[in-house]
Amino acid sequence: MLRSDYSTWRCGAYELSLSRPRIMGILNVTPDSFSDGGENLDVDAAIARGLQMLDEGADIIDVGGESTRPGHTPVDPDDEAERIIPVVRALAKAGAIVSVDTRHAEVASICLELGASIVNDVSGFTDPNMVRVVSETECGCIIMCDNEFRGNESRKSVVLESYNPRRRAPEPRQLPATRNRFTLPEEAPIMRSIMGFLGDQARTLQRAGVAHDRICIDPGPGFNKTYDEDVVIQRAMRKLDSMGYVLMQAVSRKRFVGAITGEEDVLDRDAATAGLAIAAIEAGARVLRVHNVKAAADTINAYWAVAKKDPRQGFVALGSNVGDRMGYLSRACKLINEIPLTCVVNVSHAYETEPAYGIATPVANAVAEIRTELHPLVLMDKLLEVEDKLDRVRKSGEEGHGPRTIDCDLIWIEDERHAGPKLTLPHSRLGERDFVLLPMEDLMHDPVRFFSHGGVDVLPVEQRVGRVTAELGVLEWE
Repeated sequence: MLRSDYSTWRCGAYELSLSRPRIMGILNVTPDSFSDGGENLDVDAAIARGLQMLDEGADIIDVGGESTRPGHTPVDPDDEAERIIPVVRALAKAGAIVSVDTRHAEVASICLELGASIVNDVSGFTDPNMVRVVSETECGCIIMCDNEFRGNESRKSVVLESYNPRRRAPEPRQLPATRNRFTLPEEAPIMRSIMGFLGDQARTLQRAGVAHDRICIDPGPGFNKTYDEDVVIQRAMRKLDSMGYVLMQAVSRKRFVGAITGEEDVLDRDAATAGLAIAAIEAGARVLRVHNVKAAADTINAYWAVAKKDPRQGFVALGSNVGDRMGYLSRACKLINEIPLTCVVNVSHAYETEPAYGIATPVANAVAEIRTELHPLVLMDKLLEVEDKLDRVRKSGEEGHGPRTIDCDLIWIEDERHAGPKLTLPHSRLGERDFVLLPMEDLMHDPVRFFSHGGVDVLPVEQRVGRVTAELGVLEWE
């Protein structure tokens, strides 16, 4: 392994590496959300949007069925469940890490049974029933701080009382006038109160049996806070990071973003949201909750590429069954070596393998070991460009089993997992492919142990497909 940062967020069956920032895409299945209300109320539209966000770069999809905008109408748990359950089920089945944005313990419980991996509780786990639900699973937990739950009141009563959704949310407090007023209120009392609440609730979860590495904290920008307070909190993110929990920033398109930029239309706040995300990442935040996944991914990927030295080990499986097969494999390795922020470190020998997955003729296969600093989705696009340069023809009806001059499959990247129509990491069929696993023996001592340790179910040789029949020799690529 090349990485030095092995911090993770454990969310159910998944361990999400935080060695680079992660994007949580917001999927509101509501008629009244402030940014995208009604757009995804239809189940099919919501599922399609969730899958699209995965292809745009989302690591997590946060599904919510109740708006938390100022002045929102509380939603009955049954209505909320009816909205989001089909969406959660479909996205979890597709392999996505799904977060459910709810304050209702019964809704959270159902969604966790259907495959959700994270509970994002806007009431900060002040409901003992919600604490019980998450303590009985291995899900990730996001504690959010709403000003309604902090201040001078007794925190003991806050923790023990259930969240009352019908309580009218107070208007943002106005700071008292003073002759010598500074531009912003004093940081210490604001952060002491917020950090106190988040710390208390985290300890409540831990006493109930929730492990430290399952907990994420969110200071709750926009939730009963003044614009000035929100700015103070963003400036003090490093203090929140010092608490030692996974830290989330969730400022996307919030009113205070409009206040500091002058953008009244929420859809015009994405550039400012991305700028604030970069500041939060520098302060230690590793999960960014956003509406516009594509814009956030482009911004974060560009920033990370120039600001951080971050090479990751990876493997690309290569195959050819048309024309000069050895020549195509060699040329593919040379072209991969020319991809920006990427290099080929080593290449296995080429092997003759049995046809598999409906392919008609034997295939010449090899595996290239790479180092890359590109986001996996960006690298996948570059590999498709390599295929195009080598005249790969894709005929309708022959997807996955037609003849090909070259096939470049991204099968594994260090510390990365992804699910989506465009890319799955590790490759979903990696463990059954003899034409990948045997060439890997040229690159490492024990590929079966290597991939098994990474969560891949590797089949015995006799159960694999695309069995190797002969060695074809060394590939010239340097």
